[in-house]
Amino acid sequence: MSEQVRAAMPPEPETTAFGPEAFATESCVSRETLARLKTYAAMLQDWNARHNLVSRASLTELWRRHFWDSAQLAPFIPQGAKSLIDLGSGAGFPGLILAELLRDRPQFRVVVVEATAKKCRFLQTVAERLTLSVEIRNARVEDIPAEAFDVITARACAPLPELLAYAQRFWGEGTRGFFHKGQNLAVELTQASKSWRIKAEQHPSRSDPAGVILEIRELQRVAERRLHWS
Repeated sequence: MSEQVRAAMPPEPETTAFGPEAFATESCVSRETLARLKTYAAMLQDWNARHNLVSRASLTELWRRHFWDSAQLAPFIPQGAKSLIDLGSGAGFPGLILAELLRDRPQFRVVVVEATAKKCRFLQTVAERLTLSVEIRNARVEDIPAEAFDVITARACAPLPELLAYAQRFWGEGTRGFFHKGQNLAVELTQASKSWRIKAEQHPSRSDPAGVILEIRELQRVAERRLHWS
């Protein structure tokens, strides 16, 4: 088979060990939840063929790279939390996954922010199909009115210094931030320390050996130093 023909073919179904059943084992979800997530996965496969919502290559490991990568945040969400905002949600990761896993929490509010209109149309379609109570905002994060949330999440949204500037708009007393980060986290933390004072904890990612879940409990901008001229 020529490389041209192979490249034109749709991605093959996931053949690695980490599929829906492995996801269910790791996340301990119910059969009903798994069935809804399978619907989500099928919709993503279908839409992605026409709209390129996520990288084509990542679909070969959809349940690990997108679903489990997102779902691992659920145990970190405080029991008393009532609201969550997901910054730059893309195709719904982690925002829609968390909305599904936390759907039984009474009056738990989930807001997902995404600037790309076609991705928002997909998010709305999935939310309606799965009967998720989610508010979808088609806007850039910096254009959303400031409002305090109990939990802030972000995955592949922006480098840490920029991400913290976004997060500050939604930070309130007791807010927790949970951000997916990779092997360059140390460099990003050094850069962020020039403008931000944070209290953070690093949790090893359960989906990616090189990944980290950065939990932030306190966030404060460092006062800019004024220059004094003689």
